This record gives sequence, structure tokens and C-alpha cells, in this order.
Amino acid sequence: MNSKITNFLLTGDPGIGKTTIIKDVLENLNIDARGFVTAEIRSGKTRKGFQLITLDNKQAALAHVSKKSTYKVNNYGVDIDVMTQLAVPSLHDALASGDLIVIDEIGKMECFSKEFRDTVVRCLESPKPVLGTIQTFASPFINLVTNRDDVIVIPVDLSNRESMAENIYMLMTEFVQNHSSGAKKRKPSRRR
Repeated sequence: MNSKITNFLLTGDPGIGKTTIIKDVLENLNIDARGFVTAEIRSGKTRKGFQLITLDNKQAALAHVSKKSTYKVNNYGVDIDVMTQLAVPSLHDALASGDLIVIDEIGKMECFSKEFRDTVVRCLESPKPVLGTIQTFASPFINLVTNRDDVIVIPVDLSNRESMAENIYMLMTEFVQNHSSGAKKRKPSRRR
């Protein structure tokens, strides 16, 4: 692995399991991880929106089909305040105190917030490792992130998703052992 790489971003089709992989890795990785993940909001088999959940278990609806907003992605109205009031502070906390920064995800909805974009750049530039997900649509910001020398974009698809959590766990364990000799162990009571 290139020694410049400090940021590990999963990409793939919606619903392929990127967030599940991150959650599986976090359950087994003995490190103080901070940041956020996302989850679908469903009614039966129908996806109605997306929830943002910080790793210290604060949560709010990031986007919903019933949300009235000037920020829209497909049928979802996006609540940009969720990014500035939950996601950004969780990343500031990760920069200040955590040993692993989790950003799930860098996508159209999240990128409506300039404060979020600026904070993502600060996270990527920090010496702390970032584990996250990123969409593959073309935009100046996504291109800026994926073209960085310190970022590796890891595709997840049907052929590799079953083994991906173990592969990412081993990759992160190796990285932490080689780069973070002072990393704090995760508190056992921390909920995911």
C-alpha cells in the first residue's frame, strides 16, 4: 500500500452494503472512532429517506420524501441543518479527540453544505485515518476528493462485498499499527 494513503473511501451502487461494511469494521476494530454513518428510512419495502447517526448516537432525518426543502436529490428534500448541526460537529470531535474519522457519506445530499465540504477537506488533510463512503457522480468536489494522493477509493460490488468487511478491517488494523502508535483503545461501553 502507498505510504501516503491515509484515507479509505468505499464506493459502489446504492444499497450494495457500504455502510454495513463500515459498521462491521467498527464493531471489531479496537480504536476510538468518531464521525457519522447513514441509514435508510423505510416504510415496508419502500425507502422514504435517510437518517444521519453520529457514532455517539445522535440522529436526525437528513432527507425524506415528505421534507419541504430548496435542497433536493431525486424525490428527497434535504435538511441541510442536519449536516451543520450533527455531521460537522461529529467530524470536529473526531479531529480533536478520535483516532479514526468516519464519514458515511460524501454524496450529493451531504455536499449541499459548504461547511461540511470544508470539514471533509480538513479531515482528509489530517494525519488521522478516514474511513468513509463516497458517491461516484461527477462534481468538482467529488473529483477533488477522489484525485487526492492520500485517498484510495475502494469499489464494492456483488463479487467482493461479502469479504470486504474483513479486508477493510485488516487494512485498517495494519494502518493503525504502522501509523498510530499512540492510538487510544475504544471504550468497551461505546455504542455503535
